[in-house]
Amino acid sequence: MNLLKKLTIATSIAAASFAGYAYGQDFQWKEAQSNGYTYKYVTNDPTAARYYTLKNGLTVILSPTSKDPRVQVYIATKAGSKTDPADHTGLAHYLEHMLFKGTDKFGSKDWAKEKPLLDQIDALYEKYNKTKDEAKRKEIYKEIDKVSGEAAKYAIANEYDKMMTGMGAEGTNAFTSFEQTVYTEDIPANVMDKFLAVQSERFRQPVLRLFHTELEAVYEEKNRTLDDDGDKVIDMMFANLFPNNNYGKQTTIGTIEHLKNPSLKAIRDYYNNYYVPNNMGVIMSGDFNPDEVIAKIDKAFSFMKTKTVPEYKIGQEKPITSPVVKEVVGPNPESVMLGFRFPGATTKDARLLNLVGNILTNGQAGLIDLDLVKKQKLLSAFASPYILKDYSVLLIQGRPTEGQSMDEVKTLLLQEIDKLRKGEFSDDLIQSIVNNEKKNIIEKDEKYSSRASILMDEFTSGVDHKVSLEYVDEISKLTKKDIMDFAAKYLQDNNYVAVYKKKGEDKSIVKVDKPTITPVSVNREDQSPFLKKIDEMPENAIAPVWLNYDKDIAKNKLGNVEILSVKNTDNALFRMYYYFDSGKWNNKILPLAAEYLQYLGTKNKSSEDISKEFYKLASSFNVIAGNEETYVSVEGLNENFEKTAALFEDLIKNCQADPKALEAYKARLKKARANAKQNKSTIMAGLRSYAQYGPQNPFNNVLSDAELDALKAEDLIKVLHDLFNFKHKVLYYGPKAGNEVVAALTPIHKLPASLKELPKTKTFVQIPTDKSKVLFAHYDMVQAEVFWVRNADQYNSTITPTVNLFNSYFGGGMGSIVFQTIRESKALAYSTYSYFALPGKKEDKDVVMAYVGTQADKFNESTTAMNELLTTLPKSEQLFETAKSGLKKSIASERVTQDGIIFSYLKAQRLGNNTDIRKNVYEQAPKLSFADINAFHDKEMKGKNYTYCLVASQDKVNEADMKKLGEVKKLNLNEIFGY
Repeated sequence: MNLLKKLTIATSIAAASFAGYAYGQDFQWKEAQSNGYTYKYVTNDPTAARYYTLKNGLTVILSPTSKDPRVQVYIATKAGSKTDPADHTGLAHYLEHMLFKGTDKFGSKDWAKEKPLLDQIDALYEKYNKTKDEAKRKEIYKEIDKVSGEAAKYAIANEYDKMMTGMGAEGTNAFTSFEQTVYTEDIPANVMDKFLAVQSERFRQPVLRLFHTELEAVYEEKNRTLDDDGDKVIDMMFANLFPNNNYGKQTTIGTIEHLKNPSLKAIRDYYNNYYVPNNMGVIMSGDFNPDEVIAKIDKAFSFMKTKTVPEYKIGQEKPITSPVVKEVVGPNPESVMLGFRFPGATTKDARLLNLVGNILTNGQAGLIDLDLVKKQKLLSAFASPYILKDYSVLLIQGRPTEGQSMDEVKTLLLQEIDKLRKGEFSDDLIQSIVNNEKKNIIEKDEKYSSRASILMDEFTSGVDHKVSLEYVDEISKLTKKDIMDFAAKYLQDNNYVAVYKKKGEDKSIVKVDKPTITPVSVNREDQSPFLKKIDEMPENAIAPVWLNYDKDIAKNKLGNVEILSVKNTDNALFRMYYYFDSGKWNNKILPLAAEYLQYLGTKNKSSEDISKEFYKLASSFNVIAGNEETYVSVEGLNENFEKTAALFEDLIKNCQADPKALEAYKARLKKARANAKQNKSTIMAGLRSYAQYGPQNPFNNVLSDAELDALKAEDLIKVLHDLFNFKHKVLYYGPKAGNEVVAALTPIHKLPASLKELPKTKTFVQIPTDKSKVLFAHYDMVQAEVFWVRNADQYNSTITPTVNLFNSYFGGGMGSIVFQTIRESKALAYSTYSYFALPGKKEDKDVVMAYVGTQADKFNESTTAMNELLTTLPKSEQLFETAKSGLKKSIASERVTQDGIIFSYLKAQRLGNNTDIRKNVYEQAPKLSFADINAFHDKEMKGKNYTYCLVASQDKVNEADMKKLGEVKKLNLNEIFGY
């Protein structure tokens, strides 16, 4: 489950205001009745959201949109870690995990026999919780393990996930944060009745079964946070910003001591106290009739009874009167984070905070963007509001360049705050932010999923939807003096917390030790009567829609350049790409030139001027140099299309060499390259590339330190100036028709008489996995992360249906074989999966991948468990039929739209396909039998050699254990990274 929606931060304030294109309109709450239900709505609301309060107090928010035949659903509870009991922190989070385990009606094959055993487990945990003697605790835990094994014989693991998969649901998950616990599903529109029947039962009387294996998954999750320096920085920041409020006193995942002493009684009490209708909301956006759906929701949840929610007392904080400076130590690169405290989400000051965040950082023309990033004074820097109900926070983070001290980073960040207080920012910046908010808001309204997310965040944080809709109008009336006064009030030079993230060994880490857990039954073949009843409920089939590349894409010519376009009939946004069928494999300095461009100006405009101009137009550009493809993207408002395109073409064709900027960029790049060697995920990416391609591979196909030193500004400028002289395509999605795009670009996109062929000088070929071996990289961490990699055969489109079905059955979700076995049955990992990956072009090979992230002391058990699954495919006809049904429904309700149509076409071309491959999967996958995917598994996985990519501490994983898997090669970071 997602532990926390981390720094996607200002969710409830600005992100909620997606009425940009309704700017200036009158927003008023009104009341209406329809189909016997009274609801409230806001006039001129582009989401057409209806707000219902049912008789039992349940809030229902419905936002219909028919673009896709799917519905995003959030079932939210206004409770999270801040309402955890002080002696049971982390409880809201592991209750969230348990809400996937079923009730007395599903998840059990014999409730009468299971219940007495679960009652015994309840009592044993209470006894365990109160016992302090370690020897006695171990004896009690042995009994818990024994009785849990007996109880599991009557449990049906993951039956909830199986039902959702069978419906064609996607994104089955949940997350817990400070003041929200939210359950999320994205369902086909035609399974609403089935979905509500399951959810109604799910929240009727949840049963806390399979608890000790799920608790071990939470232990794993805790250990993952101990390896995450970013989590530790946030925890330290909040602990010092909020010494009296539960934001700082309690973490979402809880303390090790509390995790080791769970109480099922306390969990049940928490559920009964907070999971009540007057504290919950059902939020939906998608393809439905709200009159029909509200009646169905009412019927489904009418059993819930209103109940007084325990009073939550906000811990009041005293003003910070002198800087609080703390340190966090860990293996990741250094950084400095500053935090300032603000009022909570429902206040005007919280809304102003979001504007201030944009004045500091907006990606283009903020104070920090221009002064620290564009001028390359720091490796990176950003400011971001974190809006919460009790209080809000402004977080500002900077990473040092080579040789910079933490204090120097802090000083630079505080200087930008001082400029804010003094009003040393552009007079038209507020209006530029307003323009960009309008555009961002239209973008958010394009997808039903983002609509639902915004409405859900408003609900849990108590933000008034009308106020959110008025946000753009509100900030447009603010003056520079308003901002200066606001900054003077809240952003002083002494009222902050600073957290210095230093590199080193964190000797304070105490991991959650592995308890002895006997694998439990998962009973894959069993089904509850409830599941059968759900399966038998009628549903109207959704007809799939396939792409027709000849009809869906307009093809025009601008000179020798092909223009592929899809018309946007929904709104006034455009996205355009210059597409090159070549990338950094053939030109190692191309990605450097692409990044260097952001620091350059032309003869008539400085780099800062260009950034400001793009931001005023509510537009942006990006150059993405991939391995074998390059995309130059330009996006914005259609009314500014010509200005935006002309501004970018002027920049890339007329940018001027800036040796000083290059030297600063080189210094920052060297520091970034050094930092990459301190990131375990990046190290793992290098190992995987090494496993597929050998010592010389795409990952380390970079300039050496000497080559980087020798690089001249003129070398990069030549690449940029010459780019449009090579063969390329223009891809366009926007309000213009293809011929209108040609007409608009003709005076802007000037082309030579003939275009040069793209260089094809470098090719990386996947190497045979001819023997099993271990590629090991040392990293100071609690966990061990293992990737299995095997290069298979060359791409063959005919196996695509089999691959899709196999992945869904074997390793593609919480109901899959891999997840059920390694996490649910054996409690060996928090995260684990496996899949058969098809390549991006027809000349490449397929790849078998598998992953386990586990505690280092479970390395042997977890690798053995995965290898057993790679050797023998467990058979479950029930799970197989569920996977088949879910795959077909998911494809039927999927709609490839917008520029996704063009990208689908390009992908099909690279794979040698002329039609929408999904049609083949939809028609052929249902015809496959279990014997077919078992034969596929045996051919591609059983008895095969694998390269095991292992990132772990050399002090925690024994080399002798590695050698059991194959020949061990310990790679140093220079071998992995190429510098």
